[in-house]
Amino acid sequence: MRTRRTALSRGRLGAIFCVIGIVGALSLGPDPAVAQPETASSAPRMPWGAPDLEGVWDFRTITPLERPAELAGRARLTNEEAASYEAAENRRQNRDLVDPEKGGAIYPPESQGGVVPYNEFWYDRGDRVVEDLRTSLLVDPPDGRLPPLQPGAREQIGAAGEDLPGLRPVLYRAGGIGADGPEDRGLGERCILGFNSGPPLIPAAYNNNVQIFQTRDTVVILNEMVHDARVVPLDGRAHLTPAVRLWMGDARGRWEGDTLVVETRNFSRRTPSFNPTITTAVGSGETLRLTERFTRVDADTLRYEYTVDDPDTFTRPFTAAIPMRRTELPLFEYACHEGNRGLHNILAGARAAERRAQP
Repeated sequence: MRTRRTALSRGRLGAIFCVIGIVGALSLGPDPAVAQPETASSAPRMPWGAPDLEGVWDFRTITPLERPAELAGRARLTNEEAASYEAAENRRQNRDLVDPEKGGAIYPPESQGGVVPYNEFWYDRGDRVVEDLRTSLLVDPPDGRLPPLQPGAREQIGAAGEDLPGLRPVLYRAGGIGADGPEDRGLGERCILGFNSGPPLIPAAYNNNVQIFQTRDTVVILNEMVHDARVVPLDGRAHLTPAVRLWMGDARGRWEGDTLVVETRNFSRRTPSFNPTITTAVGSGETLRLTERFTRVDADTLRYEYTVDDPDTFTRPFTAAIPMRRTELPLFEYACHEGNRGLHNILAGARAAERRAQP
């Protein structure tokens, strides 16, 4: 087992605060992330009386999954801190505009070692922290950190820029362990599961949109990323037998008041219990029990919460809360396979290298 690392790709919040030297007071009071809607009748409803969850919902945010260590004990930011972080993150996301000879934002010129990553412009991570200014998407445990792993829990650590040795099945989304075959690559690179579609939904680099369709006895949750769709029965039917394992699990839904509760199990062993980042994976989907809650707070807001319960992997369950904003824009097809030569070129390049190495 490798030592656990939590170098979250979105964990820049504390680092930026260290650079700009912001210090603020802890915000007290009840957490709006878990508060109830103002009134039961404030949210729109379907003709048959159920809350109306339909529409396209945007879950972009630059709030990290875990609270940075530098902000330990800080449940929320001040307004000033949030504005400073958003401005710094906006500069970072627009670093393609940096003059390589002069530098800019927080990046030095190339002559001093500055490197501007390729095509940063095309990412769409968002530019705002969550509305209640939390320092993490995690709301439980209270410290905003993922709970410790159980002794011996499986952990895979990959990298986006290089292949790291490992075993199949590859459970993280991006990266790989080699190029002997497609099974050596991450689930996202193989177009099997999207980088942010989970389940659970986790904001990532782009395509942070989900569309919900609703009837009396069924809900469909459609992700823009890799157009992953989950059909959730609401009619009380039992879960599939444990012998049937699915990439996105077997989901069953029910209403608890005005909240749609979706419980999912029967995940494939080829999926992890959780992906803290797109290049890390822990545990096995075989032991995961996932509970998601969708609550229409008002005309433009859908509160999404998920709880990961896997006692074989984590020492306790954990919960995250993500506000989603309604958008009138449509989903666009994410044709992951069509015209995408990346996976083919990785494997073909490896075979060409093998031929060149032959005497």
